[in-house]
Amino acid sequence: MKTVYMCFSTDVIHSGHLAIIDKAAAYGELMIGVLSDEAVSSYKRFPLLSYEERTNIIAHINGVAKVVPQEKLSYAENLRKWKPDYVVHGDDWREGFQKPIREEVLSVLGEYGGELIEFPYANNQNYLQLEQNARYQLSIPDIRRGRLRKLIDMKQTITAIEAHSGITGLIAEKTTVLQDGRTYQFDAMWVSSLCDSTAKGKPDIELVDMSSRLRTIDDIMEVTTKPIILDGDTGGLIEHFVYNVKTLERIGVSAVIIEDKTGLKKNSLFGTEVEQSQDSIEHFCRKIAAGKRAQKTKEFMIIARIESLILERGMEDALERAFAFVKAGADGIMIHSRKEDPAEIFEFVEKFRAEDKSTPLVVVPTAFHAVTEQEFKDRDVNIIIYANQLTRSGFPAMKKTAETILRNHRAKEADEMCMSIKEILTLIPDEE
Repeated sequence: MKTVYMCFSTDVIHSGHLAIIDKAAAYGELMIGVLSDEAVSSYKRFPLLSYEERTNIIAHINGVAKVVPQEKLSYAENLRKWKPDYVVHGDDWREGFQKPIREEVLSVLGEYGGELIEFPYANNQNYLQLEQNARYQLSIPDIRRGRLRKLIDMKQTITAIEAHSGITGLIAEKTTVLQDGRTYQFDAMWVSSLCDSTAKGKPDIELVDMSSRLRTIDDIMEVTTKPIILDGDTGGLIEHFVYNVKTLERIGVSAVIIEDKTGLKKNSLFGTEVEQSQDSIEHFCRKIAAGKRAQKTKEFMIIARIESLILERGMEDALERAFAFVKAGADGIMIHSRKEDPAEIFEFVEKFRAEDKSTPLVVVPTAFHAVTEQEFKDRDVNIIIYANQLTRSGFPAMKKTAETILRNHRAKEADEMCMSIKEILTLIPDEE
Protein backbone atom coordinates (compact mmCIF):
# COMPACT_ATOMS: atom_id res chain seq x y z
CA MET A 1 0.00 0.00 0.00
CA LYS A 2 1.22 3.52 -0.81
CA THR A 3 2.07 5.84 2.09
CA VAL A 4 1.13 9.51 2.41
CA TYR A 5 2.60 12.21 4.64
CA MET A 6 1.09 15.48 5.85
CA CYS A 7 2.20 18.03 8.46
CA PHE A 8 -0.19 19.74 10.87
CA SER A 9 0.41 22.65 13.22
CA THR A 10 -3.17 23.75 13.82
CA ASP A 11 -5.03 23.50 17.11
CA VAL A 12 -8.32 24.59 15.52
CA ILE A 13 -9.59 21.76 13.28
CA HIS A 14 -12.20 22.87 10.73
CA SER A 15 -13.93 21.35 7.71
CA GLY A 16 -11.12 22.45 5.39
CA HIS A 17 -8.65 20.32 7.33
CA LEU A 18 -11.02 17.34 7.33
CA ALA A 19 -11.54 17.67 3.57
CA ILE A 20 -7.82 17.60 2.73
CA ILE A 21 -7.29 14.66 5.14
CA ASP A 22 -9.99 12.74 3.27
CA LYS A 23 -8.30 13.52 -0.06
CA ALA A 24 -4.87 12.53 1.25
CA ALA A 25 -6.14 9.25 2.74
CA ALA A 26 -7.51 8.28 -0.67
CA TYR A 27 -3.90 8.00 -1.93
CA GLY A 28 -2.81 5.47 0.70
CA GLU A 29 -1.99 4.99 4.37
CA LEU A 30 -1.90 8.48 5.88
CA MET A 31 0.78 9.54 8.36
CA ILE A 32 0.57 13.00 9.92
CA GLY A 33 3.54 14.79 11.43
CA VAL A 34 2.40 17.05 14.27
CA LEU A 35 4.65 20.08 14.81
CA SER A 36 6.10 20.42 18.30
CA ASP A 37 4.92 23.24 20.56
CA GLU A 38 8.29 24.95 20.13
CA ALA A 39 8.09 24.76 16.33
CA VAL A 40 4.52 26.10 16.29
CA SER A 41 5.25 28.99 18.66
CA SER A 42 8.29 29.95 16.56
CA TYR A 43 6.36 29.70 13.28
CA LYS A 44 2.87 31.08 13.89
CA ARG A 45 1.54 31.78 17.34
CA PHE A 46 1.60 30.12 20.72
CA PRO A 47 -0.62 27.01 20.46
CA LEU A 48 -3.84 27.09 22.45
CA LEU A 49 -3.58 23.30 22.79
CA SER A 50 -0.41 21.42 23.71
CA TYR A 51 1.38 18.99 21.40
CA GLU A 52 -0.13 16.05 23.31
CA GLU A 53 -3.67 17.42 22.96
CA ARG A 54 -3.22 18.21 19.26
CA THR A 55 -1.77 14.75 18.64
CA ASN A 56 -4.68 13.08 20.40
CA ILE A 57 -7.26 15.01 18.35
CA ILE A 58 -5.57 14.29 15.00
CA ALA A 59 -5.04 10.60 15.85
CA HIS A 60 -8.81 10.18 16.23
CA ILE A 61 -9.72 11.73 12.86
CA ASN A 62 -11.08 9.21 10.40
CA GLY A 63 -8.51 8.37 7.73
CA VAL A 64 -5.41 9.05 9.85
CA ALA A 65 -3.39 5.83 10.23
CA LYS A 66 -0.44 7.15 12.23
CA VAL A 67 0.75 10.29 14.01
CA VAL A 68 4.44 11.15 14.48
CA PRO A 69 6.26 14.20 15.89
CA GLN A 70 7.80 16.78 13.56
CA GLU A 71 10.30 18.85 15.54
CA LYS A 72 11.02 21.48 12.86
CA LEU A 73 9.09 23.27 10.16
CA SER A 74 11.44 21.45 7.79
CA TYR A 75 10.05 18.10 6.57
CA ALA A 76 13.47 16.73 5.59
CA GLU A 77 14.21 14.62 8.68
CA ASN A 78 10.83 12.86 8.68
CA LEU A 79 10.77 12.36 4.90
CA ARG A 80 14.19 10.69 4.92
CA LYS A 81 13.16 8.56 7.88
CA TRP A 82 9.74 7.39 6.62
CA LYS A 83 10.16 7.81 2.81
CA PRO A 84 6.45 8.31 2.06
CA ASP A 85 5.32 7.86 -1.54
CA TYR A 86 3.37 11.10 -1.43
CA VAL A 87 3.42 14.38 0.49
CA VAL A 88 0.10 16.25 0.50
CA HIS A 89 -0.21 20.01 1.11
CA GLY A 90 -2.37 22.97 0.14
CA ASP A 91 -1.04 25.11 -2.72
CA ASP A 92 -0.69 28.20 -0.49
CA TRP A 93 3.02 27.49 0.12
CA ARG A 94 4.04 28.08 -3.50
CA GLU A 95 4.66 31.72 -2.60
CA GLY A 96 5.57 33.55 0.54
CA PHE A 97 7.26 32.47 3.72
CA GLN A 98 6.93 28.69 3.25
CA LYS A 99 8.19 28.61 -0.35
CA PRO A 100 11.72 27.45 0.70
CA ILE A 101 10.14 24.62 2.74
CA ARG A 102 8.23 23.48 -0.35
CA GLU A 103 11.40 23.56 -2.44
CA GLU A 104 13.19 21.45 0.18
CA VAL A 105 10.32 18.93 0.19
CA LEU A 106 10.57 18.58 -3.61
CA SER A 107 14.32 18.09 -3.35
CA VAL A 108 14.06 15.36 -0.68
CA LEU A 109 11.24 13.59 -2.53
CA GLY A 110 13.47 13.64 -5.61
CA GLU A 111 16.14 11.68 -3.71
CA TYR A 112 13.98 8.54 -3.60
CA GLY A 113 11.23 9.13 -6.17
CA GLY A 114 8.44 10.49 -3.97
CA GLU A 115 5.74 12.84 -5.26
CA LEU A 116 4.20 16.09 -4.01
CA ILE A 117 0.41 16.43 -4.36
CA GLU A 118 -1.13 19.86 -3.84
CA PHE A 119 -4.76 20.86 -3.47
CA PRO A 120 -6.23 24.37 -3.70
CA TYR A 121 -5.97 26.15 -0.35
CA ALA A 122 -9.34 26.59 1.38
CA ASN A 123 -9.34 30.37 1.75
CA ASN A 124 -12.67 30.55 3.54
CA GLN A 125 -13.55 33.68 5.55
CA ASN A 126 -15.01 31.50 8.29
CA TYR A 127 -11.64 29.76 8.70
CA LEU A 128 -9.87 33.12 8.88
CA GLN A 129 -12.34 34.18 11.57
CA LEU A 130 -11.47 31.07 13.58
CA GLU A 131 -7.77 32.05 13.51
CA GLN A 132 -8.63 35.61 14.53
CA ASN A 133 -10.66 34.23 17.42
CA ALA A 134 -7.67 32.10 18.49
CA ARG A 135 -5.43 35.17 18.47
CA TYR A 136 -8.03 37.04 20.47
CA GLN A 137 -7.97 34.27 23.09
CA LEU A 138 -4.19 34.59 23.32
CA SER A 139 -4.48 38.34 23.98
CA ILE A 140 -6.83 37.96 26.97
CA PRO A 141 -4.91 39.06 30.12
CA ASP A 142 -5.49 35.85 32.09
CA ILE A 143 -4.18 33.78 29.17
CA ARG A 144 -1.33 36.08 28.11
CA ARG A 145 0.06 36.54 31.61
CA GLY A 146 1.21 32.95 32.18
CA ARG A 147 2.70 32.42 28.76
CA LEU A 148 6.18 33.64 29.70
CA ARG A 149 6.63 30.86 32.26
CA LYS A 150 5.26 28.32 29.75
CA LEU A 151 7.69 29.46 27.06
CA ILE A 152 10.65 29.20 29.44
CA ASP A 153 9.57 25.67 30.40
CA MET A 154 9.09 24.77 26.73
CA LYS A 155 12.22 26.31 25.20
CA GLN A 156 14.59 26.83 28.19
CA THR A 157 15.97 29.96 26.49
CA ILE A 158 13.70 32.64 25.03
CA THR A 159 14.24 36.03 23.41
CA ALA A 160 12.48 39.37 23.87
CA ILE A 161 12.82 42.61 21.92
CA GLU A 162 11.82 46.08 23.01
CA ALA A 163 8.54 47.65 21.94
CA HIS A 164 7.49 51.19 22.76
CA SER A 165 4.34 51.62 20.64
CA GLY A 166 1.64 49.65 18.89
CA ILE A 167 3.57 49.51 15.61
CA THR A 168 6.84 48.38 17.23
CA GLY A 169 4.78 45.78 19.10
CA LEU A 170 3.48 44.51 15.74
CA ILE A 171 7.05 44.33 14.42
CA ALA A 172 8.05 42.30 17.47
CA GLU A 173 4.94 40.13 17.04
CA LYS A 174 5.16 39.41 13.32
CA THR A 175 8.83 39.38 12.33
CA THR A 176 9.80 35.81 11.38
CA VAL A 177 12.95 34.33 9.83
CA LEU A 178 13.27 30.91 8.21
CA GLN A 179 16.77 29.48 8.62
CA ASP A 180 18.18 25.95 8.42
CA GLY A 181 14.74 24.37 8.39
CA ARG A 182 13.69 26.22 11.53
CA THR A 183 11.65 29.35 12.09
CA TYR A 184 12.64 32.08 14.50
CA GLN A 185 10.49 34.73 16.16
CA PHE A 186 10.87 36.82 19.27
CA ASP A 187 9.06 35.13 22.12
CA ALA A 188 8.19 38.21 24.16
CA MET A 189 8.29 42.00 24.25
CA TRP A 190 10.29 44.22 26.57
CA VAL A 191 8.71 47.57 27.45
CA SER A 192 11.76 49.61 28.36
CA SER A 193 11.68 52.80 30.41
CA LEU A 194 14.58 54.12 28.30
CA CYS A 195 12.76 53.56 25.00
CA ASP A 196 9.39 54.68 26.37
CA SER A 197 10.99 57.89 27.67
CA THR A 198 12.95 58.45 24.46
CA ALA A 199 9.83 58.00 22.31
CA LYS A 200 8.25 60.77 24.36
CA GLY A 201 11.36 62.98 24.08
CA LYS A 202 12.06 62.81 27.81
CA PRO A 203 15.15 61.77 29.81
CA ASP A 204 15.41 58.28 31.29
CA ILE A 205 15.14 59.32 34.94
CA GLU A 206 11.77 57.80 35.89
CA LEU A 207 10.19 61.06 34.67
CA VAL A 208 7.52 59.16 32.72
CA ASP A 209 5.08 58.07 35.41
CA MET A 210 3.39 54.70 35.70
CA SER A 211 0.08 55.90 34.27
CA SER A 212 1.88 56.90 31.05
CA ARG A 213 3.80 53.60 31.01
CA LEU A 214 0.47 51.76 31.33
CA ARG A 215 -0.90 53.62 28.30
CA THR A 216 2.07 52.38 26.27
CA ILE A 217 1.44 48.83 27.47
CA ASP A 218 -2.22 49.14 26.57
CA ASP A 219 -1.35 50.35 23.04
CA ILE A 220 0.89 47.30 22.57
CA MET A 221 -1.49 44.80 24.15
CA GLU A 222 -4.39 45.96 21.99
CA VAL A 223 -2.72 44.71 18.78
CA THR A 224 -0.45 41.85 19.94
CA THR A 225 -0.60 38.51 21.74
CA LYS A 226 2.94 37.88 23.03
CA PRO A 227 3.91 38.16 26.69
CA ILE A 228 5.18 41.48 28.00
CA ILE A 229 8.10 42.05 30.37
CA LEU A 230 8.10 45.53 31.90
CA ASP A 231 11.16 47.52 32.84
CA GLY A 232 10.06 48.67 36.29
CA ASP A 233 13.17 50.79 37.03
CA THR A 234 13.75 50.72 40.80
CA GLY A 235 10.15 49.80 41.58
CA GLY A 236 9.81 53.03 43.56
CA LEU A 237 8.59 53.07 47.13
CA ILE A 238 7.54 49.71 48.51
CA GLU A 239 4.03 51.03 49.15
CA HIS A 240 3.75 52.12 45.50
CA PHE A 241 5.34 48.96 44.13
CA VAL A 242 2.70 46.80 45.81
CA TYR A 243 -0.12 48.57 43.96
CA ASN A 244 1.77 48.58 40.66
CA VAL A 245 2.24 44.80 40.92
CA LYS A 246 -1.51 44.37 41.36
CA THR A 247 -2.21 46.57 38.33
CA LEU A 248 0.36 44.93 36.07
CA GLU A 249 -0.82 41.45 37.01
CA ARG A 250 -4.45 42.37 36.42
CA ILE A 251 -3.89 43.79 32.91
CA GLY A 252 -1.91 40.71 31.80
CA VAL A 253 1.77 41.73 32.01
CA SER A 254 3.87 38.60 32.53
CA ALA A 255 6.82 40.03 34.48
CA VAL A 256 8.31 43.18 35.93
CA ILE A 257 12.07 43.65 36.36
CA ILE A 258 13.20 46.00 39.11
CA GLU A 259 16.78 47.09 39.78
CA ASP A 260 18.45 47.31 43.18
CA LYS A 261 19.15 51.06 43.08
CA THR A 262 17.69 54.01 44.95
CA GLY A 263 17.24 57.71 44.36
CA LEU A 264 16.95 59.44 41.00
CA LYS A 265 17.41 56.67 38.45
CA LYS A 266 20.26 56.98 35.92
CA ASN A 267 20.79 54.61 33.02
CA SER A 268 23.00 51.68 34.00
CA LEU A 269 25.32 52.04 31.02
CA PHE A 270 26.69 55.24 32.59
CA GLY A 271 28.06 53.00 35.38
CA THR A 272 30.26 54.91 37.82
CA GLU A 273 30.49 57.94 35.51
CA VAL A 274 27.45 59.37 37.29
CA GLU A 275 26.44 59.12 40.92
CA GLN A 276 24.27 56.06 41.47
CA SER A 277 23.21 54.56 44.78
CA GLN A 278 22.64 50.85 45.26
CA ASP A 279 19.86 49.72 47.57
CA SER A 280 20.66 47.66 50.63
CA ILE A 281 20.07 43.93 50.38
CA GLU A 282 17.63 44.04 53.29
CA HIS A 283 15.48 46.84 51.88
CA PHE A 284 15.34 45.40 48.36
CA CYS A 285 14.39 41.99 49.78
CA ARG A 286 11.50 43.64 51.61
CA LYS A 287 10.37 45.22 48.32
CA ILE A 288 10.45 41.87 46.53
CA ALA A 289 8.62 40.11 49.36
CA ALA A 290 5.94 42.81 49.50
CA GLY A 291 5.40 42.55 45.76
CA LYS A 292 5.05 38.77 45.93
CA ARG A 293 2.52 39.02 48.77
CA ALA A 294 0.45 41.40 46.64
CA GLN A 295 0.11 38.94 43.76
CA LYS A 296 -3.16 37.11 43.19
CA THR A 297 -1.79 34.46 40.78
CA LYS A 298 1.30 32.27 40.57
CA GLU A 299 1.91 33.29 36.95
CA PHE A 300 3.18 36.85 37.39
CA MET A 301 6.95 37.15 37.80
CA ILE A 302 9.00 39.66 39.77
CA ILE A 303 12.59 39.60 38.53
CA ALA A 304 15.41 41.24 40.46
CA ARG A 305 18.03 43.14 38.47
CA ILE A 306 21.45 43.30 40.11
CA GLU A 307 23.65 46.36 39.48
CA SER A 308 26.76 45.24 41.37
CA LEU A 309 28.86 44.64 38.22
CA ILE A 310 27.69 47.92 36.69
CA LEU A 311 28.74 49.80 39.85
CA GLU A 312 31.98 47.81 40.17
CA ARG A 313 31.06 46.33 43.56
CA GLY A 314 32.47 42.93 42.63
CA MET A 315 31.32 39.39 41.91
CA GLU A 316 30.82 38.34 45.52
CA ASP A 317 28.43 41.24 46.14
CA ALA A 318 26.46 40.33 43.01
CA LEU A 319 26.15 36.68 44.06
CA GLU A 320 25.26 37.52 47.65
CA ARG A 321 22.46 39.73 46.39
CA ALA A 322 21.25 37.14 43.88
CA PHE A 323 20.85 34.39 46.47
CA ALA A 324 19.23 36.78 48.96
CA PHE A 325 16.76 38.07 46.38
CA VAL A 326 15.76 34.54 45.36
CA LYS A 327 15.25 33.66 49.02
CA ALA A 328 13.03 36.76 49.36
CA GLY A 329 10.82 35.43 46.55
CA ALA A 330 12.27 36.77 43.29
CA ASP A 331 11.12 34.68 40.32
CA GLY A 332 14.27 35.42 38.34
CA ILE A 333 17.60 37.24 38.41
CA MET A 334 18.84 39.69 35.80
CA ILE A 335 22.59 40.28 35.81
CA HIS A 336 23.87 43.32 33.95
CA SER A 337 27.25 44.55 32.75
CA ARG A 338 28.48 47.39 30.55
CA LYS A 339 31.66 45.60 29.49
CA GLU A 340 32.00 44.28 25.93
CA ASP A 341 33.89 41.27 27.27
CA PRO A 342 31.25 38.86 28.62
CA ALA A 343 33.69 37.16 31.01
CA GLU A 344 32.14 38.56 34.19
CA ILE A 345 28.63 37.70 33.00
CA PHE A 346 29.72 34.14 32.26
CA GLU A 347 31.48 33.93 35.63
CA PHE A 348 28.36 35.10 37.47
CA VAL A 349 26.15 32.62 35.60
CA GLU A 350 28.52 29.73 36.30
CA LYS A 351 28.78 30.50 40.02
CA PHE A 352 25.04 31.13 40.37
CA ARG A 353 24.15 27.91 38.57
CA ALA A 354 26.55 25.95 40.78
CA GLU A 355 24.13 26.60 43.66
CA ASP A 356 20.82 27.36 41.94
CA LYS A 357 19.87 25.19 38.95
CA SER A 358 16.32 26.42 38.39
CA THR A 359 15.76 30.15 38.98
CA PRO A 360 15.50 31.87 35.58
CA LEU A 361 18.47 34.05 34.61
CA VAL A 362 18.08 37.13 32.42
CA VAL A 363 20.71 39.01 30.39
CA VAL A 364 20.59 42.17 28.28
CA PRO A 365 23.45 41.93 25.76
CA THR A 366 23.66 45.60 24.80
CA ALA A 367 27.37 45.97 25.54
CA PHE A 368 28.41 42.31 25.15
CA HIS A 369 26.48 42.02 21.88
CA ALA A 370 28.85 39.55 20.16
CA VAL A 371 27.63 36.66 22.33
CA THR A 372 25.21 34.39 20.47
CA GLU A 373 21.94 33.08 21.83
CA GLN A 374 23.31 29.54 21.68
CA GLU A 375 26.25 30.54 23.91
CA PHE A 376 23.80 31.87 26.48
CA LYS A 377 21.63 28.77 26.18
CA ASP A 378 24.66 26.52 26.70
CA ARG A 379 25.20 28.32 30.01
CA ASP A 380 21.55 27.95 31.11
CA VAL A 381 20.55 31.59 30.63
CA ASN A 382 16.78 31.68 30.20
CA ILE A 383 15.77 35.13 28.90
CA ILE A 384 17.75 37.25 26.43
CA ILE A 385 16.43 40.80 26.07
CA TYR A 386 17.30 42.98 23.07
CA ALA A 387 16.48 46.07 25.05
CA ASN A 388 16.75 49.07 22.74
CA GLN A 389 17.67 48.04 19.19
CA LEU A 390 14.39 49.10 17.53
CA THR A 391 14.68 52.56 19.06
CA ARG A 392 18.37 52.90 18.24
CA SER A 393 17.86 51.85 14.62
CA GLY A 394 14.63 53.80 14.09
CA PHE A 395 15.76 57.28 15.08
CA PRO A 396 18.89 57.43 12.86
CA ALA A 397 16.79 56.25 9.91
CA MET A 398 14.15 58.95 10.50
CA LYS A 399 16.82 61.62 10.96
CA LYS A 400 18.51 60.61 7.70
CA THR A 401 15.17 60.74 5.85
CA ALA A 402 14.44 64.23 7.20
CA GLU A 403 17.91 65.46 6.18
CA THR A 404 17.49 63.96 2.68
CA ILE A 405 14.22 65.82 2.13
CA LEU A 406 15.75 69.10 3.34
CA ARG A 407 18.82 68.65 1.15
CA ASN A 408 16.86 67.86 -2.01
CA HIS A 409 13.80 70.03 -1.34
CA ARG A 410 11.54 67.12 -2.34
CA ALA A 411 10.68 63.56 -1.19
CA LYS A 412 11.84 61.54 -4.22
CA GLU A 413 15.37 60.77 -2.94
CA ALA A 414 13.98 59.71 0.44
CA ASP A 415 11.62 57.11 -1.03
CA GLU A 416 14.30 54.42 -1.31
CA MET A 417 14.77 54.61 2.46
CA CYS A 418 11.06 54.22 3.15
CA MET A 419 8.79 51.21 3.47
CA SER A 420 5.72 51.54 1.29
CA ILE A 421 2.46 52.50 2.96
CA LYS A 422 0.99 49.25 1.60
CA GLU A 423 3.66 47.21 3.44
CA ILE A 424 3.07 49.12 6.64
CA LEU A 425 -0.68 48.50 6.41
CA THR A 426 -0.09 44.74 6.10
CA LEU A 427 1.42 44.83 9.59
CA ILE A 428 -1.73 46.32 11.04
CA PRO A 429 -4.52 43.83 11.79
CA ASP A 430 -7.73 44.37 9.88
CA GLU A 431 -10.48 43.86 12.44
CA GLU A 432 -14.00 43.33 11.14
